[in-house]
Amino acid sequence: MKSIIKLAAAVSLGATLITGAVSAQVDREPVSSISQLLQRVREDARDAQAQNQERLQEFRAEQGRQQSLVSQARSRLNALQAEAEENRTQFEANQQRIDQLATQLTEEQGAFGELFGVARQTAGEFASLIEASIISAQYPNRHRPLEQLAESRTLPDADDLRNIYEVMIDEMDSQSDVATFNRAVVGLNGGEPVPTTRVGTFVIFAMDGGAKYLRWSTNENDRTSGYTLSVLPTQPPGRLLSAASNLANADPGEIVEGPVDPSRGQLLEIFKDIPSLSERFEQGGIVAKIIAGLFIFSALFGLWRLVALVMTGSAINAQKRKSTASKGNPLGRIMLAYEEVKDRPIETIELKLDEAILRETPKLEFGLNFLKLAAGIAPLLGLLGTVTGMIRTFTQITLFGTGDPRIMAGGISEALVTTVSGLVAAIPLLFIHSFAASFARGAQQTLEEQAAGIVARHSEERGQA
Repeated sequence: MKSIIKLAAAVSLGATLITGAVSAQVDREPVSSISQLLQRVREDARDAQAQNQERLQEFRAEQGRQQSLVSQARSRLNALQAEAEENRTQFEANQQRIDQLATQLTEEQGAFGELFGVARQTAGEFASLIEASIISAQYPNRHRPLEQLAESRTLPDADDLRNIYEVMIDEMDSQSDVATFNRAVVGLNGGEPVPTTRVGTFVIFAMDGGAKYLRWSTNENDRTSGYTLSVLPTQPPGRLLSAASNLANADPGEIVEGPVDPSRGQLLEIFKDIPSLSERFEQGGIVAKIIAGLFIFSALFGLWRLVALVMTGSAINAQKRKSTASKGNPLGRIMLAYEEVKDRPIETIELKLDEAILRETPKLEFGLNFLKLAAGIAPLLGLLGTVTGMIRTFTQITLFGTGDPRIMAGGISEALVTTVSGLVAAIPLLFIHSFAASFARGAQQTLEEQAAGIVARHSEERGQA
C-alpha cells in the first residue's frame, strides 16, 4: 500500500513538472490504471525532452547568427570611427584655412573694412524697419536685399551700397501716399485678396462689407513666419470706421477727411484695452446691478402709468363732449354721483361731488410717490457704491501699497461706475415722474372744473325755477 502511495505521489509530481506536455495532450483518452498512467507520464517526459533538445539546437543556431551580426556591427563602427576621425582632421584643416583667409581679407580691406562693417550694420537695422513698415504690405520682400547684405561676409559692391539709400528714399516717398491694392488678409474673405487701402505708414484698412482696420505684425507664437495682415481684434469707434469708408470710396483727387494714427498702429491697438459698455457695467459690481434692476422696474412702471394717465385724460375729454355719463372714466363717475343727489340741497350736492373727486384722486396719483422715491434712491445707491469702492481701494492700498496703480483701478472703477449708474437711472425717472404728475394734476383739475360747472348749472336751474 505504501508503494502505491509513493508511486501516486511521484506520478503527481511528474505531472506537475510537465504540465505543458500534459496540457497539450488533454484530448487523449483518460487512463484506467496506475500502469497506464505511468506509461503515459514516461511518454510525455520523452516528448518534452525531445522538444527541449530541438529548442536547444535552435537557440545555439540563433546564437551563432547573433554573434555574426555583432561582428558586422563592430566592423561598421570601426569604419565610421575612422571616417569621423578623418572628417575631424579635415574640418580642423578647413578651419585653419578659413582663419587664414579671414585674416588676409581683413588686411586687404584695410580702412574699407570698418566702412563695410557700418554698411552691413545699417542695412540690417534698416531691413528690420522696412519689414515692420505697413508699406511692405503693398511691396512685400523689399527688405530681402538688405538682409542679404547684412548677413553677407563678402565685400559689398556699388549696387549693394546704392540699394541702401534707394530703399530709404522709397520709404520716405511712400509715406505720403494713399494707395489702394489687393492683398490677402487673415480672417477676411477666406484668405482671398480684398481691396486694401494704406494711408502712408500710419493706417491700413480693408473694405469687406465695410471698413475694417488691419495690423501688420508677426505671429506671436511663430515669429519666424514673417509679417502678415490681420484684422484688429477690436475695431475703433464708428466715426473712424466711417472716415475710413469715406476715404476708400473717394474719387481720385478728392479731398476728404481720413484716419491717421501718428503712432503707426499703437493708438488703434489701445482700443482692445478700452472696456465696452457691458464690461464697464460689470465693474460696478452688485450695487450697479441693483441700480439697473431698480431703474428697469421703475421705468417700466412709470411708462405704464404715463400711458394709463394719457388714456384717462383722453377718456375725460371724450366724456366732456357727451351728456350721457359712463362709469369707464372719472368724469363719468362724478356725473353719475351728481345724478344720484341732484334733487337734494346744493350743499349736499357739493359735498357729494367733493367726495367723488376725492375717490378719483388716489387712482390718478397711484405710483407717483414710488417714482419719486425711486428717483431719489438711485443716486443714493450710486453713493453707496462709491463708498464701497473707495473702501475697497484703501484696503488694497493698505495691503499692496501704491506702487502699482492697476491694483487700485478695480475699486476706483466700482466707485465711478456706480455713481454714473445712479445718476443715469435718476435723471430719466425724474422726467417720467414729472410728466406723470403733470398728467395727474391736469386730470384732477379737469374733474374739479367740471364738478364746479355742474354745481353752477344746478344752481342756475333752481334759481330760474
